[in-house]
Amino acid sequence: MAYVYSLVCEDGSFYTGSTRDLERRLWQHRSGRGAKHTRSRLPVRLVFAEFYEDVSEAFAREKQIQGWSRRKKLALIGSDWEGLIEAAKNRQGKENENSDEP
Repeated sequence: MAYVYSLVCEDGSFYTGSTRDLERRLWQHRSGRGAKHTRSRLPVRLVFAEFYEDVSEAFAREKQIQGWSRRKKLALIGSDWEGLIEAAKNRQGKENENSDEP
């Protein structure tokens, strides 16, 4: 069992990770013991999570989402499937949109 999750940080940036224990990992992030990215951007809020039976699937999905543009991540978080498709279509030629920063 594993999860892929996304957090929004105080500065509006995103953090996406994967874990076997989502509650524990959220506690780590919220207490400043999580990833370097989130430690200096507290507080953080969980905005997206998916469950996977296989850890390798969760890790692969984490890496996929990490490579997405901010626009595409916002569409995923908002369950905006049309926006997600549109963001994917418009991705070519816009490599600078791959930032997690607001």
